[in-house]
Amino acid sequence: MFLVCGEALFDLFVDPAQSELPRQVGFKAIAGGSPFNVAVGLSRLGVESALLTGISGDFLGQQLRRVLEDEGVSTRYLVPLDAATTTLSLVAVDGQGVPHYSFYGHSGADRQLRPEQVPALDGGVRGIHVGSYSLVVRPTADSLQQLVERSSRELLISLDPNVRLNVEPDLDVWRERIGAFARHAHLVKVSEEDLLLLYPGQDPLATAEAFLQHQCRLVCLTRGEHGVTVFNRAHGSWSSPAQAIVPVDTVGAGDTFQAALITYLAEQGFDSPAALDALDRSHIERMLAFAQAAAALTCQRRGPDLPRRHELAMPAGQPAPVV
Repeated sequence: MFLVCGEALFDLFVDPAQSELPRQVGFKAIAGGSPFNVAVGLSRLGVESALLTGISGDFLGQQLRRVLEDEGVSTRYLVPLDAATTTLSLVAVDGQGVPHYSFYGHSGADRQLRPEQVPALDGGVRGIHVGSYSLVVRPTADSLQQLVERSSRELLISLDPNVRLNVEPDLDVWRERIGAFARHAHLVKVSEEDLLLLYPGQDPLATAEAFLQHQCRLVCLTRGEHGVTVFNRAHGSWSSPAQAIVPVDTVGAGDTFQAALITYLAEQGFDSPAALDALDRSHIERMLAFAQAAAALTCQRRGPDLPRRHELAMPAGQPAPVV
């Protein structure tokens, strides 16, 4: 099982068909949040997953729980916070299909998880994924950092910063928190857009390489239509071009890519810190091809409609022995 940690919310997508601007704006509400999407994406791709987050007892919180159950995501690590509300995110997609977010719910349940409320992990957990604004909102950020620090010797830790400045506008907070999590992560997936926000004026490639100075074995730098650049301790760095598609929008593409990376590692037996060291270049290339194909499917659909396992073929290659 992979334990995904972080926010769970409802995205409110502007519905042009129901909007008569400026007096009336229609919305379509879809369960989401980057970690929520990754947990669902893993389950759809055939990897057992669970979500760790604070969850409200309100109507929307109950709906989030129901979606997870319907998608086959374990709810055993959900922490009920009945007095809190459910976070809302307003999503407007521009003419290029790029989403823009506004967040509502500073007292949301996904922000209120305290360290003493984090459940003990059972032996079935093989890895932990953390990311997005749960890295910076307290007390949830403190709770997840402590979990990652005490688990990183035995469990595979993956990280996706997924910076949201409209949640926390102070870049210094993001840099400090991402640096703290990155010191314990074995796999980092980060977008070029995020690195340009975090470290303006610095070469994103050099910044990505800096993640490898600690426990990290593999960095995937996603670059939109320019593909992906990968950095590996043993095999250096190289780029993989993007698939040629006509995108509908890019909502959920990064989360799909992340879920597909983890799926490849799990299916091929690389889902532990020690096994990750055995990745050779051919395995990494097949992993990238699988993740890019999955993300391309999401981009050709409206909203965060993540693919299912039968829609994707695993690139050819022999599984590695489980370590």
